[in-house]
Amino acid sequence: MRKKKVTLQDIADKAELSTASVSMIISGKKLSRFSRDTIDRVTQITKELEYKTRKQKDTRYSDTIIIICPSVYNPYYATLIQGMEMQAFKLGLRTIIRNTYWDMSVEEDIFSYAQHSQIAAIVFAMIPQMEKLALELCKNFPMVAVGDYNDNLKFDTIDLNNFDAGRKVARHLLNLGHKKIAYISTSLNSYHSARVRRRNGLLEEMKLQNIQEELIVCSYNVESLIELNNVDIEYETGYKLAIECLKDHPEVTAIVAINDMVAYGIMDAIIDCGFSIPEDYSVCGFDNIFPSKFGAIGLTTVENYIVERGRRAITLIYSRMQNNEVHDEGIRNVTRIEYSSKLIERKSTSNPRKNN
Repeated sequence: MRKKKVTLQDIADKAELSTASVSMIISGKKLSRFSRDTIDRVTQITKELEYKTRKQKDTRYSDTIIIICPSVYNPYYATLIQGMEMQAFKLGLRTIIRNTYWDMSVEEDIFSYAQHSQIAAIVFAMIPQMEKLALELCKNFPMVAVGDYNDNLKFDTIDLNNFDAGRKVARHLLNLGHKKIAYISTSLNSYHSARVRRRNGLLEEMKLQNIQEELIVCSYNVESLIELNNVDIEYETGYKLAIECLKDHPEVTAIVAINDMVAYGIMDAIIDCGFSIPEDYSVCGFDNIFPSKFGAIGLTTVENYIVERGRRAITLIYSRMQNNEVHDEGIRNVTRIEYSSKLIERKSTSNPRKNN
């Protein structure tokens, strides 16, 4: 006897939901409307009844990858994504860009969408915040993350040694004679390990050189909705915190920004307060995004090889796709490629002012 075709109504009846709700969950649309338990229940019933979507019935090979990114307002991420898309185009891959604005619920929705879509792989332009879900998902898709080193991730990564980058910036400033240094950052917590490791690298180098002064740390917690609704948030954070730092810590002679965008805000704040760069204050950033090379800015920063790391991530994921490799604990080796940063010295840093 021919097996009865499973319909959305069959799933809806068993899940005690409407067919519209089931359809949205299966297609990965508007998942924020549903609880995690509801989504998991529908997913389980779909598997039990062996329901096949139109996309799942099409067994042709998919050439589409999802690139998950915090946002594209910072040129760092825009450049990284363009590096990825350069290589994807070369290899004949299609890309879908999804931004999270560091909102974990959005990241979770993207994961759910991926589970119910005909995609081939997932690439992170940062370290995922929902690590447990990412590790579960990598059993179904090849996956690679570009960001700070994270030993908890058991899938492929393109790493950058941010701890070492922090040490290089500190060494540069200390060699110039600076001892009173401030570090200005957006949200500084475990979800942003690169920011923490850069700070720790600064601290370690100061310790190794027996600098007794404490590193002044100024940070501002940026909520995801602020990230989404304010494209100038990094510049504004740098500007605001620099004004406070200059007022509260007049002894500081050098300021290190978490990234170049924050550094631009710091530089404008210093100038607006009537000071000069680098005569009164030296400023350093990280990432070496394109505007930092401009003569009017001339920011001392850290080269992180953004385009190259984006290209390498796509090359790595393509290899996994070609071999149909997903994470299978105990069988597949995890590839970690680490880039070493390089300090780029420009005109924003010099010896400390003489009255300190």
